[in-house]
Amino acid sequence: MLFRRRKPLSLAQRIRAVLWPSKGLLRSIRYIAIRVLRLRATPHAVAAGVAAGVAVSCTPFLGFHFVMAFCLAFILRGNMIAAALGTAFGNPLTFPLIFAAAYRIGIFLLGRQPERVGEANLFTLLRHLDFAALWHPILKPVLIGGLPLAALCGAVFYILTWQGVRLFQQRGKRRRREDR
Repeated sequence: MLFRRRKPLSLAQRIRAVLWPSKGLLRSIRYIAIRVLRLRATPHAVAAGVAAGVAVSCTPFLGFHFVMAFCLAFILRGNMIAAALGTAFGNPLTFPLIFAAAYRIGIFLLGRQPERVGEANLFTLLRHLDFAALWHPILKPVLIGGLPLAALCGAVFYILTWQGVRLFQQRGKRRRREDR
């Protein structure tokens, strides 16, 4: 094989590379931003796609973020690739922050006090997939709190992405005119 390693990475090294890239997280974030800026679509389409991906990342439906982002991007007439890239907002480093914020917002909106669920009890419920017992104390507040958080994050990312793509495309047009 042409680009295969002589010595394959161990399982621990592969897990580390997924969680913390060897070139750093900033380089990965910069790569995603450049990919979004270079998409050939209108600024609205790119921004709506990114906003859809970011908004969906604030929901607790972890296995369905891509599908939900594609559906929301379709409704908003957004770019599907931008929606897929926008889901990178939700990652193992940001999910604890997103879900903690969503839980706090959900508790506030429901007018309740945070409930204590013991650590052992939580693992038992998850192991037996007893979502009915998890719904009231945890899942319902996270879902209800995630919706306003998704709207806020989606709106902020829409504005930032729309402005960035518009400026990037204008600069490209200027350069092409100067090259003629």
